[in-house]
Amino acid sequence: MGLTLLSLLFVTFDHLRIFSITDDIRTGLTLLVSPVVYLADYPNRTAEDVRQTFKSRAELQSDIIDLKEQLLLLRAKTEKMAALTAENNRLRDLLGSAAKLQDNVLVAELIGVDPDPERHEVIIDKGTSSGVYVGQPLLDAQGLMGQVIEISPYTSRVLLVSDQTHSVPVQVNRSNLRLIARGSGVTRQLELLHVQDTADIRVGDLLVSSGLGDRFPVGYPVGLVNKVEHDPGQAFALVTAIPSARLDRSRHVLLVFAEEGLASLTHSGGSESERDYGAIR
Repeated sequence: MGLTLLSLLFVTFDHLRIFSITDDIRTGLTLLVSPVVYLADYPNRTAEDVRQTFKSRAELQSDIIDLKEQLLLLRAKTEKMAALTAENNRLRDLLGSAAKLQDNVLVAELIGVDPDPERHEVIIDKGTSSGVYVGQPLLDAQGLMGQVIEISPYTSRVLLVSDQTHSVPVQVNRSNLRLIARGSGVTRQLELLHVQDTADIRVGDLLVSSGLGDRFPVGYPVGLVNKVEHDPGQAFALVTAIPSARLDRSRHVLLVFAEEGLASLTHSGGSESERDYGAIR
């Protein structure tokens, strides 16, 4: 009871600021009680710190996952942009080639390749609905690729110049020597038939279509001579060339509408398939 009255007395004095000594007492008591308050609150604060730590770790893990997903997406976009840039460059080259041609052309895209390694054929996304016809020449930005051998309303099958059944009348651009370039069955090699041992041909000569046979218009690049071998025991020299066209890489191509080719197809006899296969085999 006495302590209670004493406490009330101190509270009253402190409230009324009667004695300044109460300030000193209050300060001393605060210093005394502070460690007790700190110790009493320590478990609470420790638990809160642990919660914050785990929460921060979880948030960091979530952020890392999000960043990884964004990085993957950005990489995919970068790869797509690189592919689009390369395709854009190829199309520019193709359109540049189209501008140089005197004939009407149609841009087409490769949509299939024959899986048989013995057959060098591709499928394009243009057919009779676009005016494509059997025997029509096909080019890429670098040179002659082949000719159409089968057509349907929306697709066409093309025989490449590297196929063993395909032959192209060519001439050496430097000397005007006329020859026949035949596919070797190897994508990056053409064979020149019956080249006389004394013929004016050398490594590095450009071969262009001669226009003979009314199949391919004159002057399209066909290949570049890369080998000329003379064997005294043989009547003909061994001559090979690298195709100008990127047969295994080009995706966008040009279909050439040559009036001469259309006229010859219209006025010649026999069925289209028989005429064309007879010309290329």
